[in-house]
Amino acid sequence: MTLTQLEYLCAVAEHGNFTIAAEKSFVTQPTLSMQVQKLEEQLGVRIFNRSTKPIKLTAVGEKILVQAKQIIAEAQRMRDVVDMEKGIVGGQFRLGIIPTVMSSLLPMFLNNFIKKHPKVDLKIEELTTQNIVKLLREGHMDAGIVATPLHEEKIKEYPIFYEPFVGYVPEGHKLHKNNEIEIEDLEFADLLVIEDGHCFRNHVFNLCKIKQKNTSFGIKSGSFETLINLADEGLGMTLLPYLTTETLSEKKKKNLRHFPQPAPAREISMIYTQHQLKQPVIEALKKTINGVVRGAIQIENVQIIAPTT
Repeated sequence: MTLTQLEYLCAVAEHGNFTIAAEKSFVTQPTLSMQVQKLEEQLGVRIFNRSTKPIKLTAVGEKILVQAKQIIAEAQRMRDVVDMEKGIVGGQFRLGIIPTVMSSLLPMFLNNFIKKHPKVDLKIEELTTQNIVKLLREGHMDAGIVATPLHEEKIKEYPIFYEPFVGYVPEGHKLHKNNEIEIEDLEFADLLVIEDGHCFRNHVFNLCKIKQKNTSFGIKSGSFETLINLADEGLGMTLLPYLTTETLSEKKKKNLRHFPQPAPAREISMIYTQHQLKQPVIEALKKTINGVVRGAIQIENVQIIAPTT
């Protein structure tokens, strides 16, 4: 039994197809099939039911898969232990980022981080908070950047910055004449909010102290750009995360209205499991992100709004 055989087993289980699994594993299909067959012969059981499409695990195969994943994860941790002991900032690192942070934060730190730490093979994926937590628990993700607090058991949270909310109030809206907007104003304003599945939506509801089932929010979108365009068409106003406003044109920035301090804000943290062994990379990411965001966000006196309802 070898790690390679276990990795091939996991690939077939994931894709339900020997050909696709071989492509994803960068080997020929006969080579992968032969290794999986050898593993079955060594164990004396059938791991896969090859008569189904997609190929499915047998009952005992399901149990073997669980053990295979654990063995692969532990083998990876052995390499992580060595790197951590040596203080090496390198190796593959899988990072999940929520959509409402990804588009604004990633361009700010990625190039800088890659130049400083060329030995890190950074794999970044845009995911919801729920999926990031799930993948962290399963060992398929090394860290995530999400809105906190989450209060998830055995998940560490390290706040890396606090991002204020900013109102986008187009000309013609009753609040446009105001130099600042108050939280109380939002109860009477027509708000365009991001769609379900994004925690920023929950931030808005918690900020306004409005129950979702009793609101008149009729337009929802997964894109802040779409919400801005809809607001410009006279369909209301919207709230944006501070970093999102940094890339707006000068014309659109004239429609931004800030809250008086302490400004409502969301807490953005790096999360990872308690047994995380890739601490050198995590610390390097924290330092890089802290450095770039500190220069971008000028508002320091904030009031944290929870991401859950």
